[in-house]
Amino acid sequence: MAWLVTAAGAALVLLMLRDVFHTLWHPTRHGGLSRLVMTVMWRSSSFLNSRRTAAGLAGPLAMVSVVALWALTVAVGWALIYWPHMPGAFLYAGDLRPGEHAGPLDAMYVSLVTLATLGLGDIAPAEGWLRVLAPLEALVGFALLTATVSWILGVYPALARRRALALRLSHLSRTHPSKEQVDSPAGAAMLDSLAAAFSVTAVDLLQYAESYYFHDGEDRISLARQIGYALDIAEQAAAAEHPDVRLAAEVLRTALEDLADVLDERFLHTRGTPGHVLEAFARDHGLQSGNRDRSRRCPPGDEQ
Repeated sequence: MAWLVTAAGAALVLLMLRDVFHTLWHPTRHGGLSRLVMTVMWRSSSFLNSRRTAAGLAGPLAMVSVVALWALTVAVGWALIYWPHMPGAFLYAGDLRPGEHAGPLDAMYVSLVTLATLGLGDIAPAEGWLRVLAPLEALVGFALLTATVSWILGVYPALARRRALALRLSHLSRTHPSKEQVDSPAGAAMLDSLAAAFSVTAVDLLQYAESYYFHDGEDRISLARQIGYALDIAEQAAAAEHPDVRLAAEVLRTALEDLADVLDERFLHTRGTPGHVLEAFARDHGLQSGNRDRSRRCPPGDEQ
């Protein structure tokens, strides 16, 4: 029975480490448990009265919850490994009675102290295999802390790039470039740069899928609210006389379609056309139907 509990603890630790690996270090995958936590918190925010406030907290709170769940589950797993072998396989400080400190709470205490690399030493492993295993838990704790910091430092630059793209689209829509200005070499360069920025956004959503669950704030920096203008200007430029502008428009449309594919495959699951996917993206980030007509437009060829 003791080794069965130990095996269950080891399985729990390995399962959680797998989730950490797929979330933080596998660029095109997302851990099952972490994705579930983030999706549930994001969807739950839609049922609250203050959608924007709730959604604004959903991403940060979900990341904190995922990290706390990782740490707690790993600590519980190691506690299950230690518990069946207490007190016989451990050394106790002189003022502690081993028989009184061999329960599950004591095993959890040893696990948390080791995971946090505190090294208090009042209860320490004595058997050889446990003396090897305990430092491994400390290494996992240190790696988890470092990986969490790296995760945060990776997510927020991805958010900044997405919001900068939205703000650029907002600038363009408020500038109202004329048909003649778009149908020019400068217009082709502008479309090319937009296509490159949308490509970066698609890669960010693949590598940092959790960034999807962050609300972008006001309309000017919300890609869900500004992406309709990109559809508009790509459609306008597709009929341009300048061949470079038509090519750039086609590249922009392709970049938008690739972004829609990522959004649909990873988050929305509409199985619709790119235009419908981007419309669902706008709705999912709080843009209500009818608030902005351009957000509902489909790329040329998507109309039904």
